[in-house]
Amino acid sequence: MNETGAWVSLFSGGKDSSWALYRALQEGLSVERLLTVHPDGDSYMYHVPATELASLAAESIGIELVDVYPEAFGAEQRDVDAGEQGDKEVEPLEAALRELDAEFENGLAGVTVGAVESEYQNDRVEAMCERLGIDTFAPLWQRDPREIAAEMLAAGFEIKIIRVAAGGLDESWLGRTLDADAIADLYELHEEYGVHLLGEGGEFETLVTDGPHMSRPIEFDYETEWDGTRGSLRIDDVWLGE
Repeated sequence: MNETGAWVSLFSGGKDSSWALYRALQEGLSVERLLTVHPDGDSYMYHVPATELASLAAESIGIELVDVYPEAFGAEQRDVDAGEQGDKEVEPLEAALRELDAEFENGLAGVTVGAVESEYQNDRVEAMCERLGIDTFAPLWQRDPREIAAEMLAAGFEIKIIRVAAGGLDESWLGRTLDADAIADLYELHEEYGVHLLGEGGEFETLVTDGPHMSRPIEFDYETEWDGTRGSLRIDDVWLGE
């Protein structure tokens, strides 16, 4: 392990990546950059909605953000199988990390990852880190989602649901705060529909609007967009509160 190198937090602004960052800071890891990949369309590897808000979250957190746009690395949009597509999606991330490794005097020590259960994502990140010779810090990996959710709430995370795409999740969930009542409702939906308590697999997506690692909360005005089976928030205005 490179004990003197810098850590980079793979960061979307959602609850899982935010929790990985928070736990890394608690553990005393030297997180010098946040890194957000902005997918061009749907993605197998990355959180998609509202990634543009990551910059505001980074401002509140106080850590510099690196934005990665796949097209800037020559990524091609073409019909490929899921495995090949995932491998292609890792390429711009790996290229950005190689640049950061050269930027820091002592190189990179590792990356923080918000993976919970997706071996598809975790295996590709692990393989990438092995190629780069760096470590991973994945505090959510294969843990009980009920325990993770309870820890997030106990720590003071304020979490908003910004996108839903699963049976049992209707328009009323858009903009809802992921609090203890919402977790209880999700548990019932898990029993009835199989909805994952943390939305693993894109069943729902979130934005952390406040937490102990943030100096100011994210506030926003929005409208909901709903097609009858899935929907998301259209954020009209966003700012850092007091």
